[in-house]
Amino acid sequence: MAKERSVFSCNTCGGTSPKWLGKCPHCGAWNTLIETVAPTEASGKNRFASLAKTAEVAVLSEIEASDVDRTPTGHDELDRVLGGGMVEGGVVLIGGDPGIGKSTLLLQALDALQRAGKSTLYVTGEESGAQVALRSRRLGLERSQVKVLAEIQLEKILATLDAQRPDVAVIDSIQTVYSEQLTSAPGSVAQVRECAAHLTRAAKSSGCAIVLVGHVTKEGALAGPRVLEHMVDTVLYFEGDTHSQFRLVRAIKNRFGAVNEIGVFAMTEKGLKGVSNPSAIFLSQHAEPVPGSCVMVTLEGTRPMLVEIQALVDSGGPSPRRLSVGLDKDRLAMLLAVLHRHAGVACMDQDVFVNAVGGVRISEPAADLAVMLAITSSLRGKPLPKGFIAFGEVGLAGEVRPAPRGQERLKEAAKLGFSVAVVPKANAPKKPVEGLTIHAVDRVEEAMDVVRSLL
Repeated sequence: MAKERSVFSCNTCGGTSPKWLGKCPHCGAWNTLIETVAPTEASGKNRFASLAKTAEVAVLSEIEASDVDRTPTGHDELDRVLGGGMVEGGVVLIGGDPGIGKSTLLLQALDALQRAGKSTLYVTGEESGAQVALRSRRLGLERSQVKVLAEIQLEKILATLDAQRPDVAVIDSIQTVYSEQLTSAPGSVAQVRECAAHLTRAAKSSGCAIVLVGHVTKEGALAGPRVLEHMVDTVLYFEGDTHSQFRLVRAIKNRFGAVNEIGVFAMTEKGLKGVSNPSAIFLSQHAEPVPGSCVMVTLEGTRPMLVEIQALVDSGGPSPRRLSVGLDKDRLAMLLAVLHRHAGVACMDQDVFVNAVGGVRISEPAADLAVMLAITSSLRGKPLPKGFIAFGEVGLAGEVRPAPRGQERLKEAAKLGFSVAVVPKANAPKKPVEGLTIHAVDRVEEAMDVVRSLL
């Protein structure tokens, strides 16, 4: 019997090499080559026949274009992230840590869609039908009419989709699905890429909306080749600590809606429930103002949210620590240098700890001013005034730069009862915001002087 030939495939880009290498020759990633069985000529024959649909050449201005119809999922927060609901023929990839609630949320969404008169199918490759039924009982989904298929073979799944013609189907998960046309094991780069391509083609040709559940790696990225994210229309990430009650669903890519939109959910005994006012989560409840606390307005997609930034400055040893949770560590070091050079606030011999309350991650630079004011407040031991907010990007020259969509941020703060705001001069509104006193500043030292005058 002839020995099966093996090749080494890259987990990141899917490129192959005849021998193992420490560094992928295609994408340059380290330690990503995994040994797989090389496909034979028979297995590769006509593999792409079903994917090779040709279309007529058309002039762009003559193509009929209309807004895509949305099907609400019954969860307002999920609809917000998707851009309004499920799209006919759309493919959604959702990833997250094990046990964070991906299957729970999708089962609840399918049940709501089924009760709204839509035909649904839940394909499970990780659980039996009985396990899915037990979970639906725990979630309180009594007499649910969602159709369940426990199957991992791609050809059988495609045949079921063709026979049942569901409006929405969930594949949980894409890493468990395999095709008989390939000899590699389920979860390998070749299998994941091939199965996702066939399911995407099935969704586009039949009009069925398909949701693929993806595993994540130790680094938090979606497992499988990166090309998987390019195939689908929408990529969602589940964020949050499994020990915390709250979960965030973030849109990383969306061909039908806003990117970086987030939905906030609370995990309860009856599953995931949407949180309509997420700002309440990310604000600590202090009876009186405390030193080292400053509230900022961050923008996640189209939604302005109030987040409390907390700082603790304590006497350190010969090598002081700089630690930030939910914020960029390198940016914290830069802000401390700007604070020393331009505002005369020195923390060289101090430990500095910065935290964004509620487990939220803030990537935008509009948090700079709030971080600096929180650090100064903790160092001086003086709390900022009650009802105080600040936002703005700080440059290395000490200037305070504007944040995008400043008017919406200020309106959100005023709506939640805040009364004093320190903002960049370019974000100062032309008309006064009712109930909000706005101090517009150009430089860091100006912001410090304004805060001292308020204390």
